[in-house]
Amino acid sequence: MKFLVLGIGNIMFADEGIGVHICNFFKKNYQFAHPVHTLDFIDGGTLALQLSYIIASYDKMVLIDCIDADDANIGDVFFFPYEAMPKNLNWSGSAHEVEMLQTLQYMELMGDLPQTQILACIPKRIKPMSFQLSDEILQSSKIMEKTLLDYLEKEGFEYKKIADYSLQELANTSYKID
Repeated sequence: MKFLVLGIGNIMFADEGIGVHICNFFKKNYQFAHPVHTLDFIDGGTLALQLSYIIASYDKMVLIDCIDADDANIGDVFFFPYEAMPKNLNWSGSAHEVEMLQTLQYMELMGDLPQTQILACIPKRIKPMSFQLSDEILQSSKIMEKTLLDYLEKEGFEYKKIADYSLQELANTSYKID
């Protein structure tokens, strides 16, 4: 099976880029192995619908993004299967979130959506032209890290930590090409 971890977000808007930053955090800090399955980490940025052909080539996906939810607090973390999306979620905080939800719905209608888990948190702010993540998001990222590691471990992946880049350090240089 082919597994995808897809980070979504706009890195130019502080907490809004959390999906991309978490994805890059895993690429830089961890190494994964499985005897049969493959695992890719992709920075999807704000591409949404343009990612559909890439997403369709995978069997399972974890989509990492920020969301809004009724009665939720800044920094709250959510992890759920796409088909069991909680009713209190609102993906209307920015243009990319609406497009990503629409992309998932479109792919589902076409029968091309892989089995999908959503890992998301509530951002503190969507502030243009800032790479500074809020303290709440930095704390939430630890929960998101553990959640994703636990999920991948249950799927049979082994991992080892190979570096210790901080999330803020990666956010500060996220605009640079590796």
